[in-house]
Amino acid sequence: MKIALVYDAIYPYIKGGGEKRFHEISKRLVKKGHQVHLYGMKFWEGANVIKQDKIYLHGICKAKKLYTKEGKRSILQAIYFGFCSLKLIKEDFDVIDCCGFPYFSLFSCKLISLIKRKKLHSTWHEVWGSKYWREYLGRLSVFGYLVEKLSVLMPNIVISVSQSTARRIKDELGFKKKIRVVTNGIDFNGIKKINAAQEKFDVIYAGRLMDFKHIDTLIKAMHQIKKKIPTAKCLIIGDGPEKKKLIELAQKLNLEKNIKFSGFLENHNDVYAMMKSSKVFVLPSTREGFGMVVIEANACGIPVITIRHKQNAAADLVEEERNGFICQLNEEEIEKKIIMILKNNYNQKMKKACIDLAKKYEWDKIVNKIEEVYLK
Repeated sequence: MKIALVYDAIYPYIKGGGEKRFHEISKRLVKKGHQVHLYGMKFWEGANVIKQDKIYLHGICKAKKLYTKEGKRSILQAIYFGFCSLKLIKEDFDVIDCCGFPYFSLFSCKLISLIKRKKLHSTWHEVWGSKYWREYLGRLSVFGYLVEKLSVLMPNIVISVSQSTARRIKDELGFKKKIRVVTNGIDFNGIKKINAAQEKFDVIYAGRLMDFKHIDTLIKAMHQIKKKIPTAKCLIIGDGPEKKKLIELAQKLNLEKNIKFSGFLENHNDVYAMMKSSKVFVLPSTREGFGMVVIEANACGIPVITIRHKQNAAADLVEEERNGFICQLNEEEIEKKIIMILKNNYNQKMKKACIDLAKKYEWDKIVNKIEEVYLK
């Protein structure tokens, strides 16, 4: 098959769960003999079409900033990319899969799929829903929510990365048709070969530094932990609009020696090496469509602490006291769980269970499922 994947952000230029999913699936689809073309914004210099890992990357428009100065996803950028997605009318393909977010490209891809008489697939990582739209747009939230509800009606086949996201598509967007759930995955064998980093940490976080990730709560928890374990160390890997505020908070709480901000690590293997040299991964996010980092941390042999929240699908990946713990979003509960793990050596006691659970999410298994969906 000649497969077209449409998403404004392209890996490795933008590093997130959605970008990583398309990249990992693409590599394996190519190995199976398919030809894969990824259409997004042009983040590179030179030709508009380049080849990486035998995947064709198409820069269909000039790269625009994904986030505003306030740290919110740019609506203007989304509209711009949606309009530019009409360029796919000139392309030839057997299968088209357009990422459900940032919505507007779905309308263009629907028109193209109708003209070319091809089924439109759409991969959905998360649902914003009416409540989040109110927080995001205030009085104008009704328009954002309407766009989201209309967007899910565009594809012939909806693919969800988790059962939690599938439920929310039905419950909050009123979607009535069948949803195919094909989860995200990991390169388990690749992670297994990586050695732990020499620098040791007690607590680690890796991901975008966004407001809904609530890294400030983790920092406040570390402030409390320092009173009981003065030498406790936390590594925060990642970048994002909240970085400056978070660094200032850590300085204000006198945690310069306890918290290290590494920024994004270009080589993802370095992230795994740091996970393996840490004792617990903390994901204080309240909005995850899947939570791939939970599986990655487990594959590195460490338990995960995450948040009980209806928009946090990562909590579905955690089996209490087997591969991690789930708690409420406050520094007291997070502190309590971290202290329990550190003082009772839980990271060693739970290591085997963490690794065994992670094995189920090997990308090679996932790609077989997505191939079946594309072939139908």
